[in-house]
Amino acid sequence: IQKLCDRVASSTLLDDRRDAVRALKSLSKKYRLEVGIQAMEHLIHVLQTDRSDSEIIGYALDTLYNIISNDLEEEEQEENLPKQVDDLGSQFTEIFIKQQENVTLLLTLVEEFDFHVRWPGVKLLTSLLKQQGPQVQQIILVSPMGVSRLMDLLADSREVIRNDGVLLLQQLTKSNAAIQKIVAFENAFERLLDIITEEGNSDGGIVVEDCLLLLQNLLKNNNSNQNFFKEGSYIQRMKPWFEVGDDNCGWSAQKVTNLHLMLQLVRVLVSPTNPPGATSSCQKAMFHCGLLQQLCTILMATGVPADILTETINTVSEVIRGCQMNQDYFASVNAPSNPPRPAIVVLLMSMVNERQPFVLRCAVLYCFQCFLYKNQKGQGEIVSTLLPSTIDATGNSVSAGQLLCGGLFSTDSLSNWCAAVALAHALQENATLKEQLLRVQLATSIGNPPVSLLQQCTNILSQGSKVQTRVGLLMLLCTWLSNCSIAVTHFLHNPANIPFLTGQIAENLGEEEQLVQGLCALLLGISIYYNDNSLENYRKEKLKQLIEKRIGRENFIEKLGFISKHELYSRAAQKPQPSFSSPDHMMFDHEFTKLVKELEGVISKAIYKSSEEDKKEEEVKKTLEQHDNIVTHYKKVIREQDQELEDLKQRINTLTSQNEQLQATVTQQMSQIQQHKDQYNLLKIQLGKDTQHHNSHGDTFQMNGIQMEDVSKLREELEEWKSKHEVLEGQLREKDSVIEKLRSSPLEMGTTEQSSQTNKSGGLEHSELQKELEMLRSQIQLQSAEISKLQMENQKLQVMTATADPVSGDSGATAANNSELQGRLEQEIKQLKSEVKALSEEKESLKQHLDSSSSTVAILQDEKSRLQQEVAESKKEQDDLLVLLADQDQKLSALKIKLKDLGVPVEDEDDIESGDQGGEDEDGDEEEQD
Repeated sequence: IQKLCDRVASSTLLDDRRDAVRALKSLSKKYRLEVGIQAMEHLIHVLQTDRSDSEIIGYALDTLYNIISNDLEEEEQEENLPKQVDDLGSQFTEIFIKQQENVTLLLTLVEEFDFHVRWPGVKLLTSLLKQQGPQVQQIILVSPMGVSRLMDLLADSREVIRNDGVLLLQQLTKSNAAIQKIVAFENAFERLLDIITEEGNSDGGIVVEDCLLLLQNLLKNNNSNQNFFKEGSYIQRMKPWFEVGDDNCGWSAQKVTNLHLMLQLVRVLVSPTNPPGATSSCQKAMFHCGLLQQLCTILMATGVPADILTETINTVSEVIRGCQMNQDYFASVNAPSNPPRPAIVVLLMSMVNERQPFVLRCAVLYCFQCFLYKNQKGQGEIVSTLLPSTIDATGNSVSAGQLLCGGLFSTDSLSNWCAAVALAHALQENATLKEQLLRVQLATSIGNPPVSLLQQCTNILSQGSKVQTRVGLLMLLCTWLSNCSIAVTHFLHNPANIPFLTGQIAENLGEEEQLVQGLCALLLGISIYYNDNSLENYRKEKLKQLIEKRIGRENFIEKLGFISKHELYSRAAQKPQPSFSSPDHMMFDHEFTKLVKELEGVISKAIYKSSEEDKKEEEVKKTLEQHDNIVTHYKKVIREQDQELEDLKQRINTLTSQNEQLQATVTQQMSQIQQHKDQYNLLKIQLGKDTQHHNSHGDTFQMNGIQMEDVSKLREELEEWKSKHEVLEGQLREKDSVIEKLRSSPLEMGTTEQSSQTNKSGGLEHSELQKELEMLRSQIQLQSAEISKLQMENQKLQVMTATADPVSGDSGATAANNSELQGRLEQEIKQLKSEVKALSEEKESLKQHLDSSSSTVAILQDEKSRLQQEVAESKKEQDDLLVLLADQDQKLSALKIKLKDLGVPVEDEDDIESGDQGGEDEDGDEEEQD
């Protein structure tokens, strides 16, 4: 090992160092201590310096893992090694993390994608966390992006690394809320739930188990993460976990473990120790997404393993605890039996059945307690099954109340205790039900009169049954009598009760009986504190005197204190779920411990109070009660008003929606009417045009909507006249028949005068009838003439309509018009064709002209480019000449300067120029003189 370490430290060739590290790796399992002591520093140095070679890094990480990890090979594990092994791993871890840079370096290596680096890196980091969790967590937390880098492991496509990444995050998130929050906000929930789904939910392997354990770490006692889980709608994704098929036979051990963890995860979200608001919102979400319904299906299914059934009952208990909506749903669940029974009844049957497993019975009791917790409606339903008016006389079905009574008085002390506690929960904080339960009568044996439930409980107490039974009954009586003066009066009415209690408290009994003595003292204290002094022999003052004489106040208070000092009391006070290691430890109920805390101090004070103080207290109580009544009344009024408001709001919403629908309908109909109007106007215009085009007599007659209406009116009038004509003809026929009768009827005359008178009157009547007949005939003639006139007009209108109608193309005139139109159209088409031909020819000539022009333009452009090129060349030549001239000028000026230096007279260009100018001027002057 020493030689290998020297090679790692001093070899210059990478291959030599790599071989040395490989050799150390092979020795590290067997000679862990020696390799750890001698090689750790060199291995860390390799990690720092040889980052470029993944192979040597992988060997170094594996060697460090073998040194630090306690996961030894099975053949090497001996009985005396484990403690020494634990110490060794912890010590090496401490040495490694002493330099924080080592952990940071390891985090950087874990980022590498190379499998031979990443996988051993993950395993080494996991091992470090197992050995020195809090210290390594702190280093990772303070290193930049430390947790985020590790979260990338969940996204690795290689399952081995992903699965080991889950194990690493399990160790990383243990008992560290800050890291739990970072991991949750790095989208851990989404990734883990995806992995669980991919692996097959509860049917998945150990990977699902690891994911569920990590989810538990993230959610347990972390309100922030629980809220994030609920808000992210991840509760809905838990429902498929519990969709177990009907064929429940053959549950694998892994499936049982997975489902157990899944149920525990649900319980983490609705735990009674969570803030009430958070628990309530999770409970509602579980109901709305169907998770509770799914759990109830498992609860009532057959073939489910006992431990899964127990955990499911516990889970359902916490999902419904204190949530009215969920409790109501649970009350409606029926077991798939024939006839169907409520689930509550089926569960209670298991609770009072001594052949059922103890853990299952505890779970059922917890479920019943959770169902009744803050559920007055449920409490009322349970108590009502005990009342005389509601008991099923036929006895076909067993009720919850009957099962509880059966359990309360059975020979099994555990059933007695469970039934007593369950019944106590049905009365919890419900004074009305405490009074109603006093009406319950029990038939003890044939021939004897029925006994009240309260009386039967006290009878069993006095018979000296098992301690567990007596403790259960005393807890029931204390709950029943507390805050219910009528129940106290009923209890005191039995003359045997107070002597029994005082006798029990006064005796000096063993440790087992001390608990019973304490509960008897509590019951007696309740009888004093809630006593309304209605029984003369058992007034508060008399009972206090009795305690003073028989027991002694100090002794009474001491016995009362036995309850809260008991070890089992402290255990029960910790959490609502009844969890007992054995049936013998089943003594106290969680809710009862709260009652003891509340009453212990109050009773102690009440024992020492004087009668005057009691009177004052009673007056205060009465005032408070009145005040409470007023408050209750106003609450009721407010509740009713709220209900009315809700109803009115609903009505307003309904009417608003109806109004909107009607408005939409009206708008739609208006648009349809507008469309019809537009269509009508269009048709009217088309009809007008067609009439003008087709009808040569368009000036005299034009067809439109109004004239069509006139035609219909005329038709109606014609029909009316016809009916009148028929009526008049009928009248005429009647008159003719009368005349005929008058003519044919023989007239008998008694005397001449009578006959003459008759003739005269008959003649008058006849002449009148003749006139009326003539008048009617003239009327008929007039009407018939008018009818014939209207008929002629109607025929004319029909002819005109037929002529105006564009559809009726049968007539000859229409045909002629059509042929004429066709001729015109043909002529126009020919003319247009000739024009099109002329235009196309013109277009061709223009195209040719355009082509010739474009070729000319191309030639000109070539010429232009050539000229531009020549101009550019000439410009270039000019620039060259200018440069040459400038050079010559410089040379000349240099030569002149040299000549001047040599003393040769040289004229400047300026002088020469001025001389030339002067000469020219003189010549000019001479010319002028000449």
